[in-house]
Amino acid sequence: MTHMKNITTAFFNNGVSFVKGDVIDHVYARGRRQQVAAMTDLYPVVISTENFKEHADKLAGVEAIFSTWGMPVMESADLDRLPALRAVFYAAGSVKGFAKALLQRRVTVCSSWTANAVSVAEFCLGQVLLACKGYFQNTLDCRTPERNRQDVAFHGRGVYGEKIAIIGAGQIGRRLIELLRPFRLKILVVDPYLSETEADDLHVQKVTLEEAFREAYVVSSHLPDLPTLQKVLDGKLFDSMRPGATFINTGRGAQVNEPELVAVLRRRPDLMALLDVTDPEPTPAGSAFYELPNVQLSSHLAGAHGDEVVRMADTMIEEFRRWQEGEPLRYAVSLDMLDRMA
Repeated sequence: MTHMKNITTAFFNNGVSFVKGDVIDHVYARGRRQQVAAMTDLYPVVISTENFKEHADKLAGVEAIFSTWGMPVMESADLDRLPALRAVFYAAGSVKGFAKALLQRRVTVCSSWTANAVSVAEFCLGQVLLACKGYFQNTLDCRTPERNRQDVAFHGRGVYGEKIAIIGAGQIGRRLIELLRPFRLKILVVDPYLSETEADDLHVQKVTLEEAFREAYVVSSHLPDLPTLQKVLDGKLFDSMRPGATFINTGRGAQVNEPELVAVLRRRPDLMALLDVTDPEPTPAGSAFYELPNVQLSSHLAGAHGDEVVRMADTMIEEFRRWQEGEPLRYAVSLDMLDRMA
């Protein structure tokens, strides 16, 4: 076994405002930062855009970078000062903002997108099952004593044998499919990149976007944040949904034509929208989403939070070990992948 201590590493991060305290300590918590230090020759200072020039001369031997949300975007001149750099291990999701320049220099870039996908998929699993029961509409009815009765309050179709539509079969969509497998549900999937063979292997039915909204009792959107997909989920689709159906969005708010969604929800109080993302975020004051009773907002809660973020650090530490040992990598990103990634 190769002695990992010989690899020189550093933490790179600019910090992010939504995490209290140091973001590296937040993600590489429970001893994970110390674990990296024990495995490698770790540079003692976290490098950011502000202090890079101050430390650059001492970073010439750095072979691997560990990071998370807040990874600095490295300019060509910056990368010239890191001649030994061979890999970046990013304990978060999308690398699209910074990876291209690295990949063009043949630097390996790995991401914990699958670890973040676990958290989102688990969140959606709970919402899908509750939506099938009609839980969200039912709790609205139960706010008044007149409707808080078994024979009056809304009841959903139940979980057994219902149709669930998943829009986007990326890492989150596929993980959700796995989590739904023990339940007796028929799963419809919309994804142009999913082949019929893959659909058969996943035990799902590939359908059009129109079929998904028309047939499913619960529609869960996992569309990536791509310009070509903005506002693709429009009023015509929402108006075609079955009576009492639920729309879940943990993808991106920009993919929804929100004014048209609002118009449909006003016209059809039987529908429910569970929105973990909106456009913009946070939802601005005066938005109809605050007023409509058949909308439930959450503050981008589905992704990794709290203790869940440590799973992303664990994923990258294990990927580093595989890289160092010359084993096949599981979460490396390629230039081709960037075109389809959020």
